Amino acid sequence: MDFLNRLAETYPRWGFRKMFDWLRFQGKTWNHKRVRRVYRALNLNRRIKPKKRLPSRHPIPLKIPSRSNYGWSMDFMSYSLASGRSFRTLNIMDDFNRESLAIEVDFSLPASRVIRTLDQLIDHRAKPNTLRIDNGPEFISSKLEVWAQHHQITLNFIQPGKPTQNALIERFNRTFREDILDMYLFQSLDHVRQLADLWSHSYNTERPHQALGGVPPLAFTHHSQP
Repeated sequence: MDFLNRLAETYPRWGFRKMFDWLRFQGKTWNHKRVRRVYRALNLNRRIKPKKRLPSRHPIPLKIPSRSNYGWSMDFMSYSLASGRSFRTLNIMDDFNRESLAIEVDFSLPASRVIRTLDQLIDHRAKPNTLRIDNGPEFISSKLEVWAQHHQITLNFIQPGKPTQNALIERFNRTFREDILDMYLFQSLDHVRQLADLWSHSYNTERPHQALGGVPPLAFTHHSQP
């Protein structure tokens, strides 16, 4: 028992097989069934969290919509306050003009919070036809699936490990990180929210966007209207 306890303290990530191999290498000839019984009696079993099986993804190719509110993209980002506590942001943008629709900031952003943010956007905008998202736990939640079906919104999942299929929001995230997250020491969530709101307004109304012909998102929308 002492051998196994010392091994577990020294190498907490080792499982039974690695411990048993180490004991054999040290010349111990104990039967593996006996060692396993002791291993279990000491409650050293390492729980292996099974990976959630995702359905096969057949993403629709990334195309720029021809009008506002046809397709939105969503993604999460993570960062830390000056105190070291981590927080997250939920970023939502309009794929047509790259407009920043929402940057929700909090320590936790579960599926219910994602839905609430989307409902608030839809209350003062036309709802989108599609939402392009990755396979994060909040996005593959049954709550979001039911919500999307209720609103007749198609969830376009990208393939796991293929962030380029969500390139528009990834580029948005990069700009937000460079302009805000990497530039400030945040003292509180309110500090993050204040700077994020100011940045979103500037991004939408002042910042020239190369993909939009050198104009900001809202100006592009204005010029595109008949």
